[in-house]
Amino acid sequence: MHQVQIKPQKLLSAANLVTGVRFVLAAAVAVVALLDGPRELLGALAAIALVSDFVDGRLARALGTVTPLGARLDQESDALLILVLSAVVAGDLGVWVLGVGVARYAFGALFTLVPSLRTPPVRPRYWCKVVAASVGIVLAVVATVPMPSVMAASLVVGVALLLAESFLHEAVDRWRAPRPVLRPRGVTVIAFAVVWAALVVPTDREQLSGAVFLRLPLEVLLVTGLALLPWRKSRTAIAALVGVLLAVLVLLTALDLGFQAVFDRSFDPVGDWSYLGPGVGVLGDSIGSGWAHVAAALAALAVAAVLVGVPLAVVRLVAVAAEHRRASIAAAAGFGLVWGLLATAGTTVPAAGAADLTVTEVGAVRAGLADRQAFAAEIAADHYAVTARRDPASLLSGLAGKDVLLVFVESYGRAAVQGTSYSRGITQVLDEGTAVLDAAGYHSRSAFLTSPTFGAGSWLAHSSLQSGLWVDSERRYRQLLGTDRLTLTRLFGRAGWHTVFDVPANTEDWPAGKDFYRFQSYSDSRDVGYRGPKFGYSPVPDQYTLEHFRREELTPGARRPVMAEIDLTSSHHPWTPVPQLIPWSQVGDGSVYDAMPLTPTSTQIFGDPDAVKAMYGRTVEYTWKTLTSFLTAYRDPNMVLVVLGDHQPHGYVSGDSPGHDVPISVIASDPGVMKRIDRWQWQPGLRPAPDASVWRMDTFRDRFLTAFGPAAPHG
Repeated sequence: MHQVQIKPQKLLSAANLVTGVRFVLAAAVAVVALLDGPRELLGALAAIALVSDFVDGRLARALGTVTPLGARLDQESDALLILVLSAVVAGDLGVWVLGVGVARYAFGALFTLVPSLRTPPVRPRYWCKVVAASVGIVLAVVATVPMPSVMAASLVVGVALLLAESFLHEAVDRWRAPRPVLRPRGVTVIAFAVVWAALVVPTDREQLSGAVFLRLPLEVLLVTGLALLPWRKSRTAIAALVGVLLAVLVLLTALDLGFQAVFDRSFDPVGDWSYLGPGVGVLGDSIGSGWAHVAAALAALAVAAVLVGVPLAVVRLVAVAAEHRRASIAAAAGFGLVWGLLATAGTTVPAAGAADLTVTEVGAVRAGLADRQAFAAEIAADHYAVTARRDPASLLSGLAGKDVLLVFVESYGRAAVQGTSYSRGITQVLDEGTAVLDAAGYHSRSAFLTSPTFGAGSWLAHSSLQSGLWVDSERRYRQLLGTDRLTLTRLFGRAGWHTVFDVPANTEDWPAGKDFYRFQSYSDSRDVGYRGPKFGYSPVPDQYTLEHFRREELTPGARRPVMAEIDLTSSHHPWTPVPQLIPWSQVGDGSVYDAMPLTPTSTQIFGDPDAVKAMYGRTVEYTWKTLTSFLTAYRDPNMVLVVLGDHQPHGYVSGDSPGHDVPISVIASDPGVMKRIDRWQWQPGLRPAPDASVWRMDTFRDRFLTAFGPAAPHG
């Protein structure tokens, strides 16, 4: 059989140049994706790159220039192209697709760090090349060819399984031919530093500083304990399991720190995983979708590095300690003595962070599971349910014939009306709006509600207000959606109102609107006929939302009264660009907004905290000017509005520990409506003062029904 001669390393061979072109093409695919360029161009670049993968190997064999360097370059270019394509596809199918792109690097790290896996098989398997090519082709097709999401996901899952089989097969081949284990001191030092850092990293972002690494983690003694086990394979397996647990704790710590920064609370290991996917979209609103996918890819690489690196570091330390048992026992005894003396002295240097975090996370999981049963009892205990079935109109008798609008203003929190650099402008708009409404014959009262969420998760606030339950987690929210709990919308619908959900920020179907809230009509960005540009996160400016709602639902003449939830989203993160208020007669189909400047962009202000705060203030001012202008332009004596925020803005806008309070206002022309809420003792006007009444958001439903219907039945 003819043998292909492997020549000495030569960088500038024809085959290597073709491989180098593939690196350039992978970078070009990334640039096109970052700039949101045409998918046809992206597909063409990817196709050329895939063809080059077919060409370079054959060219090298034909010219006799096969070298280990060329083979390595070929592998790395394939891996880079797959990583880029997986990031593109992840934008459509979800972050999980990044696992396909990260797999090569994760297994590469595993093969490098585990001594028994460092030596590749004597004969490389051709199947590996086939799998790599298949992965690239499938990702390129899914990224460029329109197809149902189920089909696309099935194709990606299929090649992901092939890729996993290929890497695992190679790992087994490498494991069967172990080589002598070398333990360079530098690697051991790195392993020690990795484990130390994993043990001392705090879960509280206020404790993040260089000094935290000077703490003494008691759990490090576990390394010596494992080293004393006499069975090498069992010792290694247990060390690996401990390492995996420690890696998971590190990732949970990172999630805790992130959730504290964004949501002002710790991560819920039972119900918060669903936030991770949409989080990429929110980040994309700030820095662009392309860069958000890059950040997601880097995060996936970091997760893979932690899940692989930390267990390997623990295995390494245990193996070294087992080889030097006496020295390890002596060091552990000294460490324990110092730790005990410092703990007795009351210093903060001794630490048991990983152990404490394990207890905390296990407790959080147990509490979450126990809360499910407790929350089920709260859902069932509804003293309005019987009356709502027998005589729903009686619970809303004080609003008979009124159009009732429940208006949520995105990210409108207490920080908007007091104590911040932007609150002065907002309060001025509120005071001017109060005067304008008073002159038009409206009355208004305001207070605060404490929202169950912070920074995001507006659906938690909506469900708390509507259901009269404290829905402060994704876990409770999902549990609530599967029940027939009485919501305000259900009650209004039973009592004869036409119920509408108007949420122009939504771009896809939302089954909960019909199945749980029981809205009779539903409008999202696809239904409102908007032909203008997108303003940041919000596909539709608030003024267009209100005008379209008026045209469709508030038509004069004989009709049922309307009860609607309207979500105004112009004040949603990233708060730029801000639409301009225009005459209502010019709104039309929204094409008038084409002439407005779409600057500054989020990427232009994202690095300037003061600019971000100023833009947030401007968006809230715009929304309130729009609302007051709407009410005065289309004065309706039979309209009642409940206008409130869903949650505070993110912490980098609202400041440290600003609380969860959001303003709420009731606006109506009919003095009789306002008289029914006299007992609430809310302050007149649209701007609640710092000492205004504060209720929990879940108490609003029952107080609302008490005010506008008969007293709540007992028993």
